[in-house]
Amino acid sequence: MKINTSSSSPLINGVPGNTRHDSSPAQAGGGAKNRADVDLSPAARQLAALNDDSADVRAERVQQIRDALASGELKIDAGRIADSLLASVRDLLK
Repeated sequence: MKINTSSSSPLINGVPGNTRHDSSPAQAGGGAKNRADVDLSPAARQLAALNDDSADVRAERVQQIRDALASGELKIDAGRIADSLLASVRDLLK
């Protein structure tokens, strides 16, 4: 079997066809209407709200932990952390 590297129809993702160029249908139209309006479902809006990272970080608590680390007041129990990690792995493997 001979492999021809100068094929006239190269494979794209394993499927024969033409190579893609950077001109999409939106770009081919001339350009004034490149923006698409999208209506999100209520579920999609709720997921987008959950993805808001600002609600996850309590800046005051983070600063307290930083200060405790810097002053040496925060003691880290490596054994307790290791036990918790092992328990998490055991739960995932069940």
